[in-house]
Amino acid sequence: METTKRTPISILKWSLIIGIVIVLNLFYNYTLSLVFSAPEYNTFCPQKQINIAPDSQEKCVAEGGAWTQYPKDVNPKMLEPGSVTVPNTGNQQIGYCDQTFLCQQKYEEASKIYDRNVFIVLVILGVITFVASLFLVKFDILSIALSIGAVLDFIIASIRYWARADDLIKVLILGVALAVLVWVAIKKFNISQSENEPRI
Repeated sequence: METTKRTPISILKWSLIIGIVIVLNLFYNYTLSLVFSAPEYNTFCPQKQINIAPDSQEKCVAEGGAWTQYPKDVNPKMLEPGSVTVPNTGNQQIGYCDQTFLCQQKYEEASKIYDRNVFIVLVILGVITFVASLFLVKFDILSIALSIGAVLDFIIASIRYWARADDLIKVLILGVALAVLVWVAIKKFNISQSENEPRI
């Protein structure tokens, strides 16, 4: 009889915890998207309605592109789209101009800075959330939800910045994440076990 009574309460409890965790992280990420404007590719590399490819190395470099010189005996049918034929004293030299070379680098650099800033803010929010869960131990559902929410926040922050992070930063991220998970497991399970122990 006791099992049938506790089951609906347990389901409701974990439903609330999962709901708080999801909404909390959605709130964090959507708020950050409003505060920090993500760099847009078209801002750095605007698309032109009529695009005339530079027909020489000098013009290509002057427009911020990267020039690739092909051998004289290359088959024109195997060239990349955008390749041009350059006349040079009777001999045809075939080259390709990557017009987005410099603007692509600037976009990548801006994206890296953006991801780094978002990562730092998410980590700070995760720490604040985790500390808040420690002060709300008496409120079981809220404390567990905030703890799990903080861990999920760290995971999301790491995933967003992982591809751009240096190896040392990756090691630090994994170390901090492991320490937090172990601490949460020990602290929460110890509290739960101590509460369930029969009192003499």
